[in-house]
Amino acid sequence: MATVELSFSALPVHVRTARLIVTAVARRSGVAETLLDEVRLAVGEACSRAVEAHALRCPDEPVRLELTGDGRRFEVSVSDSVPADEETGGLPKMAAPEDGFEHAWNDGTAELGLAVIAGLADDVEIAATPKGVQIRMSWPVAETPSP
Repeated sequence: MATVELSFSALPVHVRTARLIVTAVARRSGVAETLLDEVRLAVGEACSRAVEAHALRCPDEPVRLELTGDGRRFEVSVSDSVPADEETGGLPKMAAPEDGFEHAWNDGTAELGLAVIAGLADDVEIAATPKGVQIRMSWPVAETPSP
């Protein structure tokens, strides 16, 4: 399967659409039905983290997703445009309640979201760079019986 690229405005309402698209592509790529909820939830966590990061630092920049299936693995990369911050150990500073957000990512919520992603995805890589954060997740593709 070729890579599917998706970018969306950094608005919470678009996270649901991203989850639906990723689930459909995962199913088409051969991810087992029993893993689709894990794919949907992990991608939702990663997209929500990116949306909240953008809301504070770069609201006009889109969140980007790349979906790739090579026959053995289904991989999803969620990328934001918020530069890494040395104060937070590489991940960008996130929104705080005084910025108008319901919860503060700096209070440990961001780490909890990353832990949830790590528990749901088969393999996870997080790269924080001066250009932004990329979360790559992958799941195995079910072997299809030969005809």
